[in-house]
Amino acid sequence: MVENLVKAMEEAISTLTNNPSMRITLFHHNDTDGLSSGTILLGAFDKIGYEVSRFSLEKPYPQVLEKILSQKDQIIIFADFAGKIAPLISQMNDGKNLVMILDHHPAGPIDDATVFNLDGEIYGLKGDRDISASATCYLFARTLLKHFGFDGKIYSHLGVLGAIGDGFFVDGALSGVNRDILKIAENTGLIRVEQTVSGEDYYIRLGSEEYSALDICSILDTLGGVGYYSDGTAKGIKVCQSGLNVELLLCAENLQRKKEELFAREIENLKTSIGNREHIQWFNVEKRFQPMGVKMIGVFCTTIKDMDFLDEKKYLAAFQHVPDVVPGFGKIDFDSTKISMRVSNLLTEKIRSGEIDGLNSLLPAATEKIGGFSDACHRLSAATTVKIGQEERLINEIEKVIIERMEK
Repeated sequence: MVENLVKAMEEAISTLTNNPSMRITLFHHNDTDGLSSGTILLGAFDKIGYEVSRFSLEKPYPQVLEKILSQKDQIIIFADFAGKIAPLISQMNDGKNLVMILDHHPAGPIDDATVFNLDGEIYGLKGDRDISASATCYLFARTLLKHFGFDGKIYSHLGVLGAIGDGFFVDGALSGVNRDILKIAENTGLIRVEQTVSGEDYYIRLGSEEYSALDICSILDTLGGVGYYSDGTAKGIKVCQSGLNVELLLCAENLQRKKEELFAREIENLKTSIGNREHIQWFNVEKRFQPMGVKMIGVFCTTIKDMDFLDEKKYLAAFQHVPDVVPGFGKIDFDSTKISMRVSNLLTEKIRSGEIDGLNSLLPAATEKIGGFSDACHRLSAATTVKIGQEERLINEIEKVIIERMEK
C-alpha cells in the first residue's frame, strides 16, 4: 500500500529532477489540509532551490485547468484535489507539461508518462481514514529531500495537521499512514499527544509556541475559507510556517465574526423557506455569502445538518454562486454555482451500514448528466459545480438517481 505509493513518488521525483526547469507552479486547496500541504511543498522545494509560484483553488475548475494546461514546458503540482480528474488533466495536458497530483480523494488511474497521479486511493489506502493530502505531501517531500541528502522530519507535524483538520479519527485517534507520521512528529518534538476519555488530543509546535491542533485547524479553515478572497490563504501559510501573531489572530477573529453573522442570517431565512423533494431538502444562497469563499456553503451545511428545522431523513443540498475570479490568478468566466451536500447523523449511520447510498455515488452521477463538473466527493460530504440556472434541474437529477438506486 504505502510502499507502492512511495515507489511511485520515487519514479515521479526521478522524472522531476531530470526536467531542466527549476520553476514550479503549485495549486493547492484552501482548507487546513490544503494549506498544510502547500506549506510542506513550499518548504521542501525552496530547500532544494526550486522557484515556486503558489495559487490556492477552491476546486480545480475546468476553466482554470484549460488556462493552466494551454501552456507548455511547465512543472505543475496539484495538492489536495484533482485525483479523480487525472484522466481529464492528462487529456488536456496532451504531454505538454510535467504534472503531479498529490491527493487523497477517490481517484482515476492513468497511464501517462507526463502526469503522475500520486493519490493513496489508487494504492489501496482510504483517503477519508488512512491518509490525508498533507500526509501524502509529507511522504512526497520526505522522499524528495532524501534524494538530495536532506531530512524531511521537520514537516512531519504539518503532515498530520490535515488529517486532524479533516477529522480522520478512528475511535478518537489518528490511524493508518496519518498515525505513522504522527509518531515521527511526536518523536521529533513537533506534536504532543494527550490521552483522553474519548481518544486523543493533539498539540502542535509552530515557530516557538505550542498550540491546540484543533484550534489551529479552526483558524486555518477560517482564514482559507472565509478569507479566501482577502489574502486569507497567504495568511494561513504564514500560520503553518511560524505560528500565530496578534495580526493573524485578529484577522481570524474578525473573519469568524463575519461568518457567524452571515450564517445566523441564513438560518433565520431557512426556517421559513427551504425547497423539498421526496429525498432531498435544498436551498440556494446565491451571492449572499460573499465575500466568503464557496467552501463556506459546505461548512454551513455541516453546521445546520442536524438542526431541528430540517428533516433528518432527507439528504441536504445547497448552492452558492462562484465568483468570476481566482485570487492571484486572475479573472475567470465561471458562470457557475457550487452545490454542497451533507447528511444528518441518522443518514450517516445508514450510509456507513450500506443501507443507503453515499453522496459520492449520487452527486457526481447526477452532475454529469447535465454537463457539470465533479472532482472530490466523499460518502458523507460532496460538492460539484453546474452552470447558474441549472440548480433545480440538478436537484431533480439527484432525486432520479436516488430513486433508481433504491429500486435496484
